[in-house]
Amino acid sequence: MKDPNRPLIEALTKFKEANPISFHVPGHKGGILSGLPTELRMALQYDFTELEGLDDLHEPSGVIEEAQQKLSLLYGSDQSFFLVNGSTVGNLAMVYAACRAGETVIVQRNAHKSIFHAIELTGARPVFVSPVWDVTTKTAGGVTAAQVGEALKAYPGAKAVILTYPTYYGLTGTGLEETINLCHTYGVPVLVDEAHGAHFVVGEPFPRSALEMGADVVVHSAHKTLPAMTMASFLHVRSDFIAAEKVARYLGMLQSSSPSYLLMASLDDARAYAESYNEEDKKVFVEWRVSFIKRLKLIPRLRAFETDDPLKLILRIEGYSGFDLQKKLEAEGIYSEIADPYQVLFVLPLLKVGSIYPFDEVYEKIKTAVTCLDGLDKIISTIEAPLLGEGLSRLAYTSEEVANMEVEWIPYVDSLGRVAAASVIPYPPGIPLLIAGEIVKDEHVQTLGKLLQMGAKFQGEIRINEKQIVVVKNRVEE
Repeated sequence: MKDPNRPLIEALTKFKEANPISFHVPGHKGGILSGLPTELRMALQYDFTELEGLDDLHEPSGVIEEAQQKLSLLYGSDQSFFLVNGSTVGNLAMVYAACRAGETVIVQRNAHKSIFHAIELTGARPVFVSPVWDVTTKTAGGVTAAQVGEALKAYPGAKAVILTYPTYYGLTGTGLEETINLCHTYGVPVLVDEAHGAHFVVGEPFPRSALEMGADVVVHSAHKTLPAMTMASFLHVRSDFIAAEKVARYLGMLQSSSPSYLLMASLDDARAYAESYNEEDKKVFVEWRVSFIKRLKLIPRLRAFETDDPLKLILRIEGYSGFDLQKKLEAEGIYSEIADPYQVLFVLPLLKVGSIYPFDEVYEKIKTAVTCLDGLDKIISTIEAPLLGEGLSRLAYTSEEVANMEVEWIPYVDSLGRVAAASVIPYPPGIPLLIAGEIVKDEHVQTLGKLLQMGAKFQGEIRINEKQIVVVKNRVEE
């Protein structure tokens, strides 16, 4: 089978082969002036700008337009866009296109921080829907149609419902299509951060995409599961409620005016990879995956958990934290996607026929890492309660209100009932444990304590050594 056409890559290759002499930006002049290592410097030969024949991302009319049209055709959208500022800029643009300051949006509470940043920047007022707790993976999952329906009834003026699908751990839940249809009966668009589902387009055995199920705007991190460079992402619009032109307008303001042609070329390539992924490729992937998991389960004490997305795999050793296991794996040169109090998460490669991956070596290294855990004296007590509470919730204060209040740093153990003045974000996965303006609850305090004890990494405002967080000085009115 002939590989799908990659118009932008072909144009870049043709331009480079003509041996152009640069009197334009970027300043590395095709890598000539660069001090980067040779392997990196070679890529700079293709790091062009908006030159004749290479099109313009912000006014596409040539090869970029053709590449984006191919992307739209593959995913079945009305219009699709290349993103060079990551899924973050896609999440920002879709929220800006859906709501304005003071308007209500319904948000799945375990959303990525970029969703909360978008809400803060627009001035919208979020209503949080707490996700269902998944007992098997010990993580927050999705939200149900019933939960979203309850929110829509309670807040009939909502301008959008913002969902995360799948979760970081590959959970899809059930009833997303029902949820989307329900929202549409209320005349409310559904915006989906599908960062970890760019590969769903290849079909079974992978889950269906939210776009296929009727979501209005969907953002994909092509770099997470398809072979694209870091930051390279997609955004798709298929909606009767949100115009693609409006999303494009915000992308024009939010994305770099000097988009990287290397990133865009990798998006053209990632789309071609997914488009050419056939039944034989799927068969090879499934056979490798089944064999790999079967071997891992032979390692004493190691438990492997599969999720809804076959590209995700959870490894756990009861009695030890994921952070403990992660350190031992890294000592053997194996790097997982994330560790949490229970486990580590692997993102498996989306292999094709002919792909080469060091499976035997990986197995032996994991086996060694697990054996090395025997030397650890520390046995953990696990967190059994869901992290995020239940039902609907709102912020006590908006971020704008918090910005004008007096704040103070206090020990996190004394913060129960206070209002967080800044977000506290375990990273990865980048899902805020606390959001600025949110009342601190018992589950926040207990979870933060466990994460600090286990050496988790954070973004946001937290003094790890002092075990302090910043809160609003005056107490919230009851």
